[in-house]
Amino acid sequence: MSAFEDYLKSVEVQKLIKELGASKTRMLVKEIKHFTEKEATRRDKIVLSYFGEDGIKRIIDSIIQGLLSPPKLRKNAKVLDVGAGSGFFTTKVFDKLRRHLSELAFYAMDLTPAMLKVLAGKAPEVTLFLGMAENIRGSVEQASRYLNIPDKFDAIFSTLMLHHCLKIERVFESFRKAVEIDGKAVVVDLCKHSFEEFREEMGDLHLGFKPELIKEAAEKHFSKVHVKKIPGICCTDSGRSAE
Repeated sequence: MSAFEDYLKSVEVQKLIKELGASKTRMLVKEIKHFTEKEATRRDKIVLSYFGEDGIKRIIDSIIQGLLSPPKLRKNAKVLDVGAGSGFFTTKVFDKLRRHLSELAFYAMDLTPAMLKVLAGKAPEVTLFLGMAENIRGSVEQASRYLNIPDKFDAIFSTLMLHHCLKIERVFESFRKAVEIDGKAVVVDLCKHSFEEFREEMGDLHLGFKPELIKEAAEKHFSKVHVKKIPGICCTDSGRSAE
C-alpha cells in the first residue's frame, strides 16, 4: 500500500471539513457524495462531452499562458492545482508545464477522496492531498502530518472549480495566503449562464459568474488582476454554449 493510500485511510473527511472551518458542513458533505456516487469514475468522459476537444484545448492553453506569463516561474517552481477532481485537466497541464520547467514540483488538492484515487492512478509524479479551496493553508497543515507538502506555492490554478464553492471571496483570500509574495493564481470558470439543470447534472452551486464580479473579488487580495473571456465553448452533446 502506498503512502498516499495510507494517508487517505487516516483522514476522516467530515472531521477535516469541520477543522478547516467550513461554513456549511452538510452542503459540502452532500457535494462530496454527489461526486463520489455520480462522477468519480466517469468524470473524464463527462468533461469531454461537455467541452469537446476544441474547448478543452482552449481552456488548457489559457491556463498554461497564465502560468507562464510574467513574473516568470523558476524551473523548480511549486505549482498547485486546487479542486483537481479526477485530474482530467491536471495531467494535461502538468505534462505541458514540465516541458518549460524542468524541475517542476506539482501538487493537486481536492475534497473528494474518490476523485483523488482516480487521479492517483494517472499521475504518480503528482503529490495529492485532501483539502478545501476556502482554506488552502489549513489544508496543507493537515496534509503535512502525513505527506511532504510545502507551506506556500509559486503558482496556483483551478479549472471549473470556483462554481462549486459557496463563498468565492474566501477562495481568493485563500489563494493569496497560499502563494509566495510574487506568486500568481490562474482561475478558469464559466461566465454567468442560465442552465439551471447544471445544479443537478454537475453538482454546481453557482451558475457561472459575471466577469466584473470575479475581478472585484480578486482585486481585494491580489495587486494585479486580469480577466478575459474565452469565447463560447459549445457542449458537443447538448449544443449548450457558455463563455
